[in-house]
Amino acid sequence: MENIRENKTERVIIVGTDLGAYPHSLETSLYELEELVKAAGGEVVGIVTQNLKKYSPKYLIGSGKVSEIGDMIEPLEADIVIFNDELSGVQVRNLEKAFNKKPKAELEHAYTKKIKVLDRTNLILDIFALRASTYEGKLQVELAQLEYQLPRLIGIDGWSRTGGGIGTRGPGEQIIETDRRRLLREIDSIKDKLKKSQKTRDITRNRRVDNNIFTVSLVGYTNAGKSTILNRLKASDSKEVFVEDMLFATLDPNSRRAKLPNGMDFIISDTVGFVSKLPTKLVEAFKSTLEEIKYSDLILHVIDVSSEDMEIQYETTMGILKELDVDMTKIVTIFNKSDKVEVKDVIIPAKMMKNEKIFISAAKDANMDELLQLIEESLPEKFVDVDMLIPYSDTDITSDILDNHIAENLEYAEDGASFRVTLTMDEYNRYKKYVIK
Repeated sequence: MENIRENKTERVIIVGTDLGAYPHSLETSLYELEELVKAAGGEVVGIVTQNLKKYSPKYLIGSGKVSEIGDMIEPLEADIVIFNDELSGVQVRNLEKAFNKKPKAELEHAYTKKIKVLDRTNLILDIFALRASTYEGKLQVELAQLEYQLPRLIGIDGWSRTGGGIGTRGPGEQIIETDRRRLLREIDSIKDKLKKSQKTRDITRNRRVDNNIFTVSLVGYTNAGKSTILNRLKASDSKEVFVEDMLFATLDPNSRRAKLPNGMDFIISDTVGFVSKLPTKLVEAFKSTLEEIKYSDLILHVIDVSSEDMEIQYETTMGILKELDVDMTKIVTIFNKSDKVEVKDVIIPAKMMKNEKIFISAAKDANMDELLQLIEESLPEKFVDVDMLIPYSDTDITSDILDNHIAENLEYAEDGASFRVTLTMDEYNRYKKYVIK
């Protein structure tokens, strides 16, 4: 996002430590942080690393590194310093004071920008604030931001962040300038609003259950290709989902109607992508939305098979699913982006091969029919092919079945409508008096 004050892209120095990179390598973790900066609309102009045995309570990093970063700010014309490790409020205050120290002599050419200091968590929250478009999504992000900043009020030292840019989206300024009691009231108010939204979701979910519509959820690391898969599987008359090669391109859940090979309709839903060190407060705030995954009939875990960090991304997603108490037997593993690698040369750990699996390329539309077939076979509901004869006195039942199924050999005879169709066991039990074989 452009800086509102100066109408230009903000220039960022990123800082990482080996301690904070785990389970990634420091290089990989900083690459991901750089991609997060890009997703927020910033530009990385400098990278600083340090190996630490333990964190400094004052600055997180050593004072020598703080001075080194301070010396880089003016030559690089930096606006922000973003740490890969989570900072306390006191550390943010100390770092901002160090980076905004005025020169001894007030020279005309002195660097006058106020340097902001953020951490990875704050950056991710900021991206979510930028991308949230639904009412519920905005509430969830605001809740996460408020709960993240609450324990840090004491450390911010009243330093104002007005003017826009990375780190100022959402309720940031009001957090700094309001008292703790008012902040807690606002948190309680948002939680009440989210409870009402959850009731609406419960009603929608129950309606789908009553109408016997299956739900399938796409989960996985951010930028694994979930939205592209949804666009490939959705019904042709459904609206396309936004797709971009960027972390957290999709934030708000998207659901589309799709059709199984047997003609049965189902709902496929995209979910927010996961990332390593996803802020705990963000997971908690989005928990009511993420818990929809639990109620899905099937979960498609999408993995970027071309990623060097495939195993870490797998563990990140599985860890969050376990936290949500998801039934692991409902998971099908989708190895996406197979067009970017020689699949036979990819070494995949045994633990990632336990569930049903398939290799696809959603971008190239490869193996998508096979994926639909696998979804049909993996749904817990069993299907049965039957021949039916429904008398004209029950045309409402005929209409209901024909509206929601693909019927074969449809004929209108003297005694009623006859056809062959695939039913769920629940439907079979409901309509079995019309089944002729």
